[in-house]
Amino acid sequence: MSDWDGQGLPPAARARMERGRAGGPAGSLLSVSGQAALEGCGFSVAGEVMGCIVHHIGWQGFGGCGYGGYGGYGALGGGYVLGPATAVTSGASNAWVGFGAYAEALYHGYDTALLRMLYECRDLGADGVVGVQLQVTSMGEGNREFLAYGTAVRAHSASRPANLFSTQLPGNDVAKLLHGGWVPVSLCVGLSVAVRHDDWATLSQASAWSGNTEVSGYTQLVNHVRADARQQFHRRSSGYGADAAIMSSMSLSVWEQEVAENHRDHVALATVLGTAIARFHSEEKAPTASLSVLPMTNPRVPTGRKP
Repeated sequence: MSDWDGQGLPPAARARMERGRAGGPAGSLLSVSGQAALEGCGFSVAGEVMGCIVHHIGWQGFGGCGYGGYGGYGALGGGYVLGPATAVTSGASNAWVGFGAYAEALYHGYDTALLRMLYECRDLGADGVVGVQLQVTSMGEGNREFLAYGTAVRAHSASRPANLFSTQLPGNDVAKLLHGGWVPVSLCVGLSVAVRHDDWATLSQASAWSGNTEVSGYTQLVNHVRADARQQFHRRSSGYGADAAIMSSMSLSVWEQEVAENHRDHVALATVLGTAIARFHSEEKAPTASLSVLPMTNPRVPTGRKP
């Protein structure tokens, strides 16, 4: 293994790109129908590409217990409610700055993996990556691998896209977008982290003796963090100059944090993945039309007679 300063592609990736540029069959992760659909829209497969980073995310703390800082009492359970200030990814300055650092570390992992994938796309002379898969794998001790991989495609025409694009959408859906007058701009990640104190009402509702009942504090927590993650997703999509965004998935993780003996909070992380898209025509009608439906009879033979 050779030394690497962390800039650009790792040595193993550079060697793989050199083999790809040398010729031979181009690898593809697309389905047969997806690849054929893209070929019909003027794109050919350049090869498989990937990017990864192993990121250590240390515990930053969040300034104490989640009991304070919520901005007053609320109707849900009679305890402190989750207020907008706890959604640290919205940029608000508040006591939960530790979770702000945690959210930024997650963004750095996703963004770096995607950027290195696009470096490989550029080295192959391609114009974008379709069918991107994002994976996060825990390696223990706070270490996580962020992995992005997909299929690089190249435009046939002399007029090439100005910037490299990336999308989670499969080949068939990208072809439908192009036929409808839309182009993918960038894969986009939006996430949010929030904390809520387990007050007396929450503990009572969540106990084994409460029967079948809603835990209103937890409902409030997950609704808040999902809503904020969607807002972050649309904010980052707008930053790419997109006209719209297609949300592909939303995931949720919730864990318990014990801040003192018999005293705990719950933390929630919501992540939204999708594609920012832009319109490339202003007419009401799409630039391409659907295929005509062909009749199953011989047009030269009158109806009711055998050919």
